[in-house]
Amino acid sequence: MDITMIISIIIAFVSLIMAFVLDGGHVHALLEPTAAMIVFGGTFGAIGISFKSDVLKKLPKIIRIAFKRQKLDRQGIVDTFFKISNLARTSGLLSLETEIQNNTYDKFIVEGLQLVMDGTDPEIIKKTLENKVDNMEYRHSKGIAVFEAAGGFAPTMGIIGTVMGLVHVLGNLSDPDKLGPQIAIAFIATLYGVASANLLWLPLANKLKELDTDEIVTKNMMMDGILMVQEGGNPALIVERLKGYLDDEKEEREEGER
Repeated sequence: MDITMIISIIIAFVSLIMAFVLDGGHVHALLEPTAAMIVFGGTFGAIGISFKSDVLKKLPKIIRIAFKRQKLDRQGIVDTFFKISNLARTSGLLSLETEIQNNTYDKFIVEGLQLVMDGTDPEIIKKTLENKVDNMEYRHSKGIAVFEAAGGFAPTMGIIGTVMGLVHVLGNLSDPDKLGPQIAIAFIATLYGVASANLLWLPLANKLKELDTDEIVTKNMMMDGILMVQEGGNPALIVERLKGYLDDEKEEREEGER
């Protein structure tokens, strides 16, 4: 679980509530079930209309991915290809079959090395692996699009809720003393819409985009390693090439150690 993400969400919502209270408001004034029904129910309904059911069924999994602490061990990938390239140079490409069977390598690496051992043309291997990355990016884009759409629908639903509330207010002008509180309640829907869009839906979409970018870079790193192993590249050169994919902090730490 990504604790930083959860803490950030809590801080964002608590800050809004605390600011409201410090300005003289009461927390219970923010709790309006009808406004929540309009905003969240309307947003979910609009999403359901906009996307296919197979995408919507994956939303719980997508949300878990967004909140899960992702750890991409790119240094581990560098070490893996150093080991694989050494084995390929000393014992031949076919010796990788046993290595693959005896270790739990990433599925992408296994599939790429299998193509190498089958004697597939390098261009075909590259194209095949690129297609896998493109398909992965396309799958990810569907989940990202759902949360981006929710970020667009939610403020609009909030405005709809506010308009509905104001219609109710204008229909009861006989009691002027109640107009102020009723108008305030009507605007809670707008608050729900704007707050949920900017503190929940759009940040989730941005987090998923970041995870997608990280995974694409990692897959490209694996692809480079696979192709260099097929070329019979020097293990040391392969390591130097793949180190270019390590983040700046990692590189700076390694330079300091040298």
